[in-house]
Amino acid sequence: MNEKALEKILNIFSKEILPLTEQGVARGSKIFGAAIIKKDDLSLVVADTNNEIENPLWHGEMHTLKKFYELDANTRPNEKDCIFLSSHEPCSMCLSGITFSGFDNFYYVFPYTETNDQFKIPHDLNILKEVFKINDGEYNKENSYWKSQNINLLIENLPTSKKEDVLKQLDEIKKKYQALSNQYQENKHENSIPLN
Repeated sequence: MNEKALEKILNIFSKEILPLTEQGVARGSKIFGAAIIKKDDLSLVVADTNNEIENPLWHGEMHTLKKFYELDANTRPNEKDCIFLSSHEPCSMCLSGITFSGFDNFYYVFPYTETNDQFKIPHDLNILKEVFKINDGEYNKENSYWKSQNINLLIENLPTSKKEDVLKQLDEIKKKYQALSNQYQENKHENSIPLN
């Protein structure tokens, strides 16, 4: 993936996912958001964010899938023609949701270790370990259903001359997520999310 495509993807995070996540965190939900974009032109199909205060199953990815399937089936793009974007590496439920929906890919910004260490939300790694006996989140990242992509690694693989602007854009996104995480952590005792 070239720097122009990565810039477009990061713009989706900045302009579509993050504003929704800001609203979600203000209501008491976690910081996870997602979007579905078209592969051919990287245009937005749908974006959404975590809505666990309404339903503990409405993780960012699951709520985005819900919105995707509420689109008119006659105009909704085929899943194989789309890219699934997730702010954070999807939990086991969201991995299953993406799989059962037929998407052949997903791209994320924050890996499990950052979700656990930086954002202080340990449930993804804990569930994989306790339920599936998968240590350190090491599921099969390329399989017969889909291929997962860490956006950070894609940026790292850019030629040095193409990296600077994209890294600056990514850094701004990461700062906004950290601020939202701090806000969520300060107020999470006020919500009724079972695994907060």
